[in-house]
Amino acid sequence: MKNSSPLGSPYVQLDPAAFVADPHLIRALDAGSTSVPCAFERPLFRQGEPAVGIFILHQGTITLSMMSQDGHSLLAAQARPGSILGLPGAISNEPYTITATASAGAEVSFVSREDLIALMHADPIMSIKMLQVLAAEVRSARKSLH
Repeated sequence: MKNSSPLGSPYVQLDPAAFVADPHLIRALDAGSTSVPCAFERPLFRQGEPAVGIFILHQGTITLSMMSQDGHSLLAAQARPGSILGLPGAISNEPYTITATASAGAEVSFVSREDLIALMHADPIMSIKMLQVLAAEVRSARKSLH
């Protein structure tokens, strides 16, 4: 097994496609979303913070990272448009496990955890599409470990 990497060199590099959702799911989520201003680079959520919802990247980039307690870079990814970020924490009602930082000029929207769960209850097809995004994230993380 690989050792933890030094600062700046991530142990795991995730496939950006792992966060990209089905366009039908994006449209369904967008119906209850709020625009997030990103005129400047800004964190959307930080590792360890309570998960209050998800973020959808429409344009631009979002950098994802995870640090160990001793400051080593464990994970890195660059999300691309169509990505849903924060889904594991929002569904499990656990803190975010990564940090997501939007680039200046990114177009991002936010969906609260309550609205996300309501959509899951109201539309089982959208729930399955969310599970597919979660499965892709897990698959990407596992593939990057070998």
